[in-house]
Amino acid sequence: MPTPSRNERLRRYWDKHSKTYDKQMGFFDRRLFGDTREWICRQARGDVLEVAIGTGLNLDWYPDDIRLTGVDLSPGMLDQARHRADATERAVTLSVGDAQRLEFPDSSFDTVVATFSLCAVPDDRLVVTEMARVLRPGGLLLLADHVVSTALPARVAQRLLELGSIPVGGEHFRRRPINHVRSNGFDIEAHDRFKLGIVERLAARKPGS
Repeated sequence: MPTPSRNERLRRYWDKHSKTYDKQMGFFDRRLFGDTREWICRQARGDVLEVAIGTGLNLDWYPDDIRLTGVDLSPGMLDQARHRADATERAVTLSVGDAQRLEFPDSSFDTVVATFSLCAVPDDRLVVTEMARVLRPGGLLLLADHVVSTALPARVAQRLLELGSIPVGGEHFRRRPINHVRSNGFDIEAHDRFKLGIVERLAARKPGS
């Protein structure tokens, strides 16, 4: 569990990078992630929660008829998301929140989304558990992230990158959120992994009617 001081350091880090985040992620979207944002968001239905919504890079990809809520630790990132929502006339409720302690009742949403964010939270297992909690029975969990590679040379490079990325910005390169999804009892309905196994995306159904 992160301490308040650790959360505050992460908040300051993302506030500082909020105005350059889109440019950085644009490079990775083009070169590494491909159509993943569209693949994820087009499956969303009903009441949707996006965890760690950041600057709102997914807003353009959601169906028009969903009801979208977004939370993020960083007020600076949320400011960017509000500007994007206003520009695209996308209705979204945005609030500051900790992904590891979501301030929503159990079974609040039909769909929960997280893209390229579980790599940067202190405890991805806890976040998946929280997302499972706020999903309604039969709800859909949609995740995408960069994960540990299936290729040994890439895994070595990822380990070296983490020597600097974890202390500076809490960025992990060798996680596998799908393992936490399975341990929470979800049924994997769709799964894709590519780019030396570095990019992984999935749709998983919470048990229940």
